[in-house]
Amino acid sequence: MNTPSDTLFSHIKPADTPYRPDGLRDFFLYRDLGVADATKGNVIAHLVKANHPPTNGTGWHYHVADFQIVLMIKGWAKFMYGSQVTLVEAGDCVHQRPGLVHYLFDYSPDMEYLEIVSPADFGTISCKGPCIAPPITPWT
Repeated sequence: MNTPSDTLFSHIKPADTPYRPDGLRDFFLYRDLGVADATKGNVIAHLVKANHPPTNGTGWHYHVADFQIVLMIKGWAKFMYGSQVTLVEAGDCVHQRPGLVHYLFDYSPDMEYLEIVSPADFGTISCKGPCIAPPITPWT
C-alpha cells in the first residue's frame, strides 16, 4: 500500500535553470534539475558539462553519499577507480558505491553527464589515492 509522500511534483525546462559555474568544480558547469527541492533534500540531480580543458582533474576523493550514479550523455571522461583507468563514454552509466575513491582526470570538450546523488547535500572528501593518474590529453 502506498503512503502519502512529501515529495513534490517538479517540471524543469532548460530556460528555468541555466548552466552555472558555481558547483563543486570550477572547470565544470552545472545545471540544477529541481530534484533537490522536490525531494526536500533527499536526492540531487544535475547536468554537468565541461567548462574548460582539464588541467589537474578532480584529484583523488570520495563522496559521503548513500547513492550516486553518473550517466554520460555526450563525449567521454576518464576516471581512475582505485588503480584502474575507466573510460566512460556517451550512453554509459556508472554506479559509484558509497566511499569509492576515484579521480576524474580527463574529459572531452563536449563531455556532459547526468549525476544523481542521495542525499542532495552529499560531502566530498579529498584523500590520498592508490596511484598517480595518467597524463591528461590536451584539447586541440
